[in-house]
Amino acid sequence: MRQYVVDAFADKVFSGNPAAVCIMEKWLSEDLMMNITRENNLSETAFAVKVGEEKYHLRWFTPGGEIDLCGHATLGTAFVIMNYYDKKLDQVSFDTLSGELIVKRDKDLYELDFPKYDLEEVPVTQAMTDTIGCQPLKAYMARDLLCIIDDEQAVRDLNLDMEKVKELDGLLLHVSAPGKDFDCVSRSFAPKLNVPEDPVCGSGHCHIIPYWADKLGKNDLVAYQASSRGGTLYCRIEGDRITLAGKACLYSVADINV
Repeated sequence: MRQYVVDAFADKVFSGNPAAVCIMEKWLSEDLMMNITRENNLSETAFAVKVGEEKYHLRWFTPGGEIDLCGHATLGTAFVIMNYYDKKLDQVSFDTLSGELIVKRDKDLYELDFPKYDLEEVPVTQAMTDTIGCQPLKAYMARDLLCIIDDEQAVRDLNLDMEKVKELDGLLLHVSAPGKDFDCVSRSFAPKLNVPEDPVCGSGHCHIIPYWADKLGKNDLVAYQASSRGGTLYCRIEGDRITLAGKACLYSVADINV
């Protein structure tokens, strides 16, 4: 079976977030998809099957199991389909656990139409402070936990104990601050999914961007994920949806023997 590895939210290889992508004629068993995912040992492996002229069924797997929403692997899958399978397409629709997700190509940008999470403010706890190393200004919960601090450099310097992260509520932990060159900078951690740090987390920005859009009073934002790989996201709030746009680069193409 052919497998592509794409660096998403990146304009050059070895940056952004790598996702493995398998476009298949029919579904494999869940056990086999999980074994492929663990073998890849990337934050995400995406599996897609064509179900219509411009429509695919898409599933995302982390080394810790299947997940309900993933931005970078959706971008990576759209990149593979539009460049290697259906080159005439400038738009593709995905049927997913989070409903229909549409990706449009605009020159070298891929625009993802994603759901926006509704954030609920929660009390800042001592466990959050101990885990992050400073007291968050605010904390919010949706699928994930979002902690807001006021120091960009502190976000960049985070060195977290993953066992402490696992004890916090929420599937992932996102720590975000205002940026000097970007509207916001963030880092995302997912040890509950056997992913210590997600290099560029699209679904995380479905939490992060609603906060900063409201805080800054603007609907168009440029966000930077300040992991060691780094990645830029061009974001826009539209009602209860959010557009996440970014570039992508092909890292590898391989035949896997399963």
